[in-house]
Amino acid sequence: MSDESKKIITRFAPSPTGFMHVGGIRTALYAWLLARKNKGVFILRIEDTDKEREVPNSIEHIKESLKWLSLTWDEGPDIGGPNGPYIQSERLEIYKRYAEKLIEKGLAYADPYSEEEIDSFRKKAEEEKRPFLYRDHRPEKFEMWDSSRPLRFKIENIKETKWQDLSWGELSAGEEALDDFILIKSDGFPTYNFAHIVDDIEMGVTHVVRGQEFISSTPKFLAVYEALGINPPNFVTTPPIMSLDGKKKLGKRDGAKDILEYRREGYLPEAMINYLAFLGWNPGDDREVMKVEEIIEAFDVSKIQRSGAKWSDEKLLWFNKESLKNMEVGERSEKILEELLKNPKISTSQKIKDKDYISKIIPIIFDHISKWSDIQSFVEEGEMDYFLDEPAYDFSKLNWKEVSNEETKEHLIYILNILGGTPLDKFDTIDSVKNLIFDYATNKGKGNVLWPVRMALSGKDKSPDPFTLIYILGKEETSKRLTKAIENL
Repeated sequence: MSDESKKIITRFAPSPTGFMHVGGIRTALYAWLLARKNKGVFILRIEDTDKEREVPNSIEHIKESLKWLSLTWDEGPDIGGPNGPYIQSERLEIYKRYAEKLIEKGLAYADPYSEEEIDSFRKKAEEEKRPFLYRDHRPEKFEMWDSSRPLRFKIENIKETKWQDLSWGELSAGEEALDDFILIKSDGFPTYNFAHIVDDIEMGVTHVVRGQEFISSTPKFLAVYEALGINPPNFVTTPPIMSLDGKKKLGKRDGAKDILEYRREGYLPEAMINYLAFLGWNPGDDREVMKVEEIIEAFDVSKIQRSGAKWSDEKLLWFNKESLKNMEVGERSEKILEELLKNPKISTSQKIKDKDYISKIIPIIFDHISKWSDIQSFVEEGEMDYFLDEPAYDFSKLNWKEVSNEETKEHLIYILNILGGTPLDKFDTIDSVKNLIFDYATNKGKGNVLWPVRMALSGKDKSPDPFTLIYILGKEETSKRLTKAIENL
């Protein structure tokens, strides 16, 4: 629209088909960012005119997906607004009113052909190696339209179409892109090609953020706006989200998940927003990890790229880990404890009740996770076992390489004695523990000393370092486990 002073109004208009693809959510995000950047209005509209594809409870699923990411809408289901209803199946009379305007202008007509007849026209065009255009078979005289037959739009001006896209620049299409198309189907429901135009007009939408796949249909959309005597909105086209190899659009076969699956896996909403924002856009500098407020401030549709953006689970995990790091430490610790308690192995342990003890373990857990669901994997893989119970292991593995039982026993006795003669306040940090035994381990050979200590305390060849284990387990439990190892050598 030419009037730049008008309040920016954007919309997200998904179909309730049951699966919220990350590409659709990114479209919603860009539309939301554009509205928030300009203190405009973001509308949620449900396009449910294709009843055959509709999946029960999908509208709630759509709303839940947006709410998880805090993409709040200013008008739409549950909120209402001045241009409702916001579900297309409840707006049929509005579409009919616009259709009658086009009929009065001689720009819409009842389709006189059966599907079989149209198929025969198409086959003949294929045989003659020419594109099929319905307008080549347009009836000379229009019959009165009734709801039993489809209503078609009549393309009046067959010409090359040019338009400006705010992210892609000038776009154009030849005459072949214009053809008569169905406005309202025989079931009384409008097609997408008609309904979304009427809704955007009625709701005052100024900027339409949409995927690349809609470029080819834009000439038809513009023809309808022209026929109605209404200026079209601004178009903002987003690039496709590609599979990791960059050869095709990301689909379910390539690992695409419903957006709420990422919530179930323990991703943070702010990490998902940060990652999605950068899939086809960047702020023009070297920033990557940005808060939502910073993304809103930096968002500029002219910086949306044309080339497809590759989806990477690894990169998303990186964003999520960075978001976890940026959490307030107390909040993060509470969440880790909450996730731990979901596991029966943890919730039934008496040691979980010792908050000081658990608080020492939480940093270890944090170092091993990139999302919340990793905590359950950490537990199931036995990485919490030696913190909760005395480990069971093969005592023959206590020796480092070719070191004898006697030499290993000597090292463990020395460490046991050092710890036994050290006051409890010397166990208050990992560094203080390290200072007690590191010089001895360095002198005798780090592997010779530290390997059997690690094995005696954890029963595993891969675990936190011995200093950390001693710090967490404490003087009493450490001494108990070292004594048992010495007795079994």
